[in-house]
Amino acid sequence: MASVTDPEISAFLGAGTRTGKLAYTSADGRPLVAPIWFIVEHGCLVFNTGKDTVKGRALARDPRTAICVDLEEPPYAFVQVQGEAELSEDPGELLRTATAIAARYMGQDRADEFGKRNGVPGELVVRLRPAKVLAAFDVSA
Repeated sequence: MASVTDPEISAFLGAGTRTGKLAYTSADGRPLVAPIWFIVEHGCLVFNTGKDTVKGRALARDPRTAICVDLEEPPYAFVQVQGEAELSEDPGELLRTATAIAARYMGQDRADEFGKRNGVPGELVVRLRPAKVLAAFDVSA
């Protein structure tokens, strides 16, 4: 089975500023998808969300989730990570992850600004622990 730590998968997930598409279930059972900013850390996909957002409430209720990251141009590719989300409100971890995520998506020069904005009480650190990883590279070949 593929793993987030496989070099090709890890490189794909960490490349540039690709967004993840987070799949989760609404309170009434409908499937939902939302874009997220994320980092790969210790074999997990890590992102932040508000505790009282639809995503935050949904993952607290049912931690089963999946994230799909894709390359939207030739040669087309994707990695899908399925697993369970672990939620944390630890202030130090929240500030650290929010700053690291901001560095990836906003650049190092704005990382502290966005880290302080997003690493506040009421936000969550979400750590997706992979149970299954699917990947396809060079789909157009």
